[in-house]
Amino acid sequence: MSPLRLLLADDQALVRGALAALLGLEPDLEVVAQVSRGDEVVAAALEHRPDVALLDVEMPGADGITACAALVAALPTCRVLVVTTFGRPGYLRRALAVGASGFVVKDTPSAQLADAVRRVAAGLRVVDPALAVESLAAGVSPLTDRELDVLRAAQSGGTVADVARGLFLSEGTVRNHLSSAIGKTGARTRAEAVRIAEENGWLIG
Repeated sequence: MSPLRLLLADDQALVRGALAALLGLEPDLEVVAQVSRGDEVVAAALEHRPDVALLDVEMPGADGITACAALVAALPTCRVLVVTTFGRPGYLRRALAVGASGFVVKDTPSAQLADAVRRVAAGLRVVDPALAVESLAAGVSPLTDRELDVLRAAQSGGTVADVARGLFLSEGTVRNHLSSAIGKTGARTRAEAVRIAEENGWLIG
């Protein structure tokens, strides 16, 4: 029986190399492609035809959630397992919503990670249990799409005028969205609202 073919996507070369080495020790797993950017995932998958793609969340080019959605559309036979340092409830919800078959954190023991790959390849869903509980407790994002846009634009610390220019909105509209986002997150300041949204994984995408 042929080994399962794997694609690894992670912008940290050391992490990617370690994952490849650990998974390569398993006789039934073979790493056939590695990329360091989210926007390289689909092309590599179409070229190498992996059975399972292991994607990080935070990568240059495109985040892992966006890459997952594109990969599921381009190559439905390839299962996606998100493997990330950032075990945030919002990331889990978004990943599963766009078609990921599994979601685990990077400190998962190698034997468990290899088993997660096999289970995902077999059509099962694998989710880090602690994160699943946390995700249920956190609930879905209370923020509207426009409020999320404004918070994303505010991440860089620019002024209201900067955010307004970037989003082609009036400064008054930006202030209204920021005020609403601050209220919904229970924050006291714009920066705190951004931090809360980041910690919950609501700003990816």
